[in-house]
Amino acid sequence: MPVLNQSLPLLIPEQTARVIIFDFDGTIADSFDAVFSISNRLADEFGYPSTPLENVNALKNLSSREILRRSKVSFFKLPFLLRRLRSELNQEIARLKPIPGIKDALLELKHQGHHLGIVTSNSRQNVVAFLEAQDMRELFDFVDSGLTLFGKGRIIQQILRQKHIAPATAIYVGDETRDVEAARKIGIKVIAVCWGFNSCEVLAAQKPDFIIHKPAELATVMTH
Repeated sequence: MPVLNQSLPLLIPEQTARVIIFDFDGTIADSFDAVFSISNRLADEFGYPSTPLENVNALKNLSSREILRRSKVSFFKLPFLLRRLRSELNQEIARLKPIPGIKDALLELKHQGHHLGIVTSNSRQNVVAFLEAQDMRELFDFVDSGLTLFGKGRIIQQILRQKHIAPATAIYVGDETRDVEAARKIGIKVIAVCWGFNSCEVLAAQKPDFIIHKPAELATVMTH
């Protein structure tokens, strides 16, 4: 499938077709260990405490905003931290693998006639490199990124406007509480996935439209 120019509308001929917008890290790419390791390496430089491996489960039970509050990273430093994280992740792309079962799930969604995209705080370069390495690039109509932790909603809104996509036809898929929060802010449905950065329990507290435990459930959800 050719990459769509962002200025062109994304036409949806089938009445039941949806535009399914995915987060990347933890949702499509199994990058938790890499992000965890990089975050600990950068802790001294950016002045936040590193997290011992035995505290990983406790970390997953915190919302995105709680993690940021506990880190005490200033909002001034945050963009610089995100840039460094992106840069370090670029060195890990060749070693990252897809979430088990996600590629088959994406193929099934395409077979159902849906249109797929990605919105991420990772860099577009990293995401495209990963997708090409995994032979998944042509599954996605668009890949967009923004250097922000809590501004995904604005990016999604821009995409909906640019491509003339009705919000009622769009749904966001993510693994963090901030993904649910972003979708809620702009009034689109959201699927929370339990295989990524946040636990099922903390995701459920955000009241997403759907919670799923494995990628194969995506196709079932989309029939509702």
